[in-house]
Amino acid sequence: MAPMTDPAITRRGLFGLGAAATAATTLAGVAAPARAAVPDGLAPPPDAAAEILRQWREAPGSHPLLPDVSTAGYRLGQKPPRPRITTKVTDFGARPDGTDCTAAFNAAVRHAGEHGGGVVLVPPGTWTLSGPVWMHWSGVVLRGAGRDATVLHCTRTLDDGYRPNRQSNGNSRWSWTGGQIWFVAPERRARSEAEDYAGTEGWLLGDVLAEVGSASRGQRTLVVSDASRLSPGDMVVLECQNPADASLLRHLAGDVPGTRDYDWPRGAPQLVTGSGGQYVQYATLQWPVRVAAVLGDRMVRLAQPLKYDLRPGWPARLRAIGPTVHDSGVEHLTIRNELVPQTPHNRHPGSNGVCFQAVHDCWARDVRVENCDLGFGLTTAKAITITGVTVGGRAAHHSFACRMQANDNLVEDFEIERFTVPVPSDAIHHGLNVEGLSAGNVYRCGRMAEGTFDTHRALPFENVRTDITVENNGRVGGSAASGPLFGARMTHWNVRITNGRPYAITIADVAPRSVTVGVRGIEDTGSGLPRDFSGDLESLLADHGSAPTVRDLYLAQRGRR
Repeated sequence: MAPMTDPAITRRGLFGLGAAATAATTLAGVAAPARAAVPDGLAPPPDAAAEILRQWREAPGSHPLLPDVSTAGYRLGQKPPRPRITTKVTDFGARPDGTDCTAAFNAAVRHAGEHGGGVVLVPPGTWTLSGPVWMHWSGVVLRGAGRDATVLHCTRTLDDGYRPNRQSNGNSRWSWTGGQIWFVAPERRARSEAEDYAGTEGWLLGDVLAEVGSASRGQRTLVVSDASRLSPGDMVVLECQNPADASLLRHLAGDVPGTRDYDWPRGAPQLVTGSGGQYVQYATLQWPVRVAAVLGDRMVRLAQPLKYDLRPGWPARLRAIGPTVHDSGVEHLTIRNELVPQTPHNRHPGSNGVCFQAVHDCWARDVRVENCDLGFGLTTAKAITITGVTVGGRAAHHSFACRMQANDNLVEDFEIERFTVPVPSDAIHHGLNVEGLSAGNVYRCGRMAEGTFDTHRALPFENVRTDITVENNGRVGGSAASGPLFGARMTHWNVRITNGRPYAITIADVAPRSVTVGVRGIEDTGSGLPRDFSGDLESLLADHGSAPTVRDLYLAQRGRR
């Protein structure tokens, strides 16, 4: 196994939580019986959650088990702003009387975008839309008068109101991306349309700004080839090559022994370079990050610590982020899709809500989505805050989806209501999704009457779900060609299960270098999921069956920044 070299976090100290961890970790990665013996005669700490947080505080960016998610969300965790009102949709002919307002809404958004941004106000009433509202401009906010006062009635699916989007096997991509309110740069949209949505979904990267030297996870200061094209405040993309030997993938999975035994080309062809089945977007690992400071001709400081090592075998560079949208939002309204029956799994026509694609530092606030296939979608999105939101009405496919290298997003104060029409037998509801090399994302302070913690393959890593109550009745998903369910440092913290089902929530038996703390409402500690990696997973299961004194990991980390 990779050695734990930080002197403040020894293997003995980290795993010596003793009786305070009522189902303490074992080094085989399987939960030990309750009240496990204290190793090496160590006295148990009074509080396992507080102890591991104390250890994290000593090395916040490089703790072997806990990720640093203290900067998740809009502008490193700031509250989204409240910009001035620029115009109203009624100024462009919209009327809440059943008239199709799609053209008027898009004209109002365009006007605001082309005149420096601001709020497009949607007064109280029910407004009919037959196609998407395209949020193509930075600094533009679509604001209603409150989710009970302003309703956008979407009469057509994306299939009918925009265009069909089918894979060769007949599956609809609208099952997991696209929105009736869609934040995406016009250049990104045009490229997707030209490629018939079969190419990359992510950033349209610009010039290489600098080559980057080797560095360790947790570092913020980087040595670069030339800092002359970098400025404080720039959002750039740190891009690393994903080599054919799968060494980068093994590292993202925690470098536990089983990652060396895993057959990466056969088990994860969508991730592995040279496998013949790799998704084009996974040829490189891409992480957008702000430049906090330029420290010299060849040195910069990042606004966030690295989530993984930079090594000579994975050449790294800083690139311009390319066309994007930032500092835009949607708030205080309901998106009500026409009630149509839910289709079989992955054949969904796009009764969707809000989608953020290849954009950064945007938000959705006080928004309700009804009768949806996808409620809130994050596709290659960075630093998005989704707060005070609800998914309701008939059964959804994905209430929330975080995919295709989506990073550092925050979903908080959310609710998935009991569905008014249940999931049919040939469909699936997932719940809180992370997948596809996505990292640093947080779901917190939520109530779920439907769904589960859906870790959806393709090696998501360093994501947190914390302070959530769940009727655990959903299913995980993901293509069998996408490889492992879990990368390293996946964390489930203070979870209350109301139906006695531990499935996909207690994950110490399957997720490498993971943390499961304070799961209540169950006795079983097994995940019920297939295990991808053999041997020692080096995972922690603590405070099982009891409420941790640290209620919300995200807030606790922010309080110690």
